[in-house]
Amino acid sequence: MASYPVRVFRFYRDGFRSMTLGKTLWKIILVKLFIMFAVLKLFFFPDFLSTQFSTDEQRADYVMEQITAPAQNSN
Repeated sequence: MASYPVRVFRFYRDGFRSMTLGKTLWKIILVKLFIMFAVLKLFFFPDFLSTQFSTDEQRADYVMEQITAPAQNSN
């Protein structure tokens, strides 16, 4: 008798092999994930530190300043 992790692996492996509609759905999911993480990152999340600072030391100082700075009271 195979160990529990081996049985779980075989269960999922055999399940994915026998899929018909599921394979298409997984392809759609992977395309959507690629769009969300690769394409949208380029447009909505620019690399702020590399555009504002020229050296790694300046970037590190800025990050350290932002992390350790006390919170400003907005009242």
